[in-house]
Amino acid sequence: MGKNVNLESIFNWAFGVLLVAIGVLNLLLVHPVPGIAYFLLACIYLPPASFLLRKWFDFTVPLLLKILFGLVILLFTLGVSDVGDMLDKW
Repeated sequence: MGKNVNLESIFNWAFGVLLVAIGVLNLLLVHPVPGIAYFLLACIYLPPASFLLRKWFDFTVPLLLKILFGLVILLFTLGVSDVGDMLDKW
């Protein structure tokens, strides 16, 4: 795990923290199951968890796939999920 800061690292941290925040909102406001699912999805993005996935399972997700998957998650969260509906009412 290097100490260099690049665009991929910034994207991974930002989107990982966003998924954790959405997971907390789901845990508190909606239901625990989607909250846990968002926490597991955050493991793909957060660099420490991604490092452990690579070390333990020799599994890594390419950046392009992370970006596409991130857009799908974000659109789903804001468009279909209960958290998106609550944000619209707020």
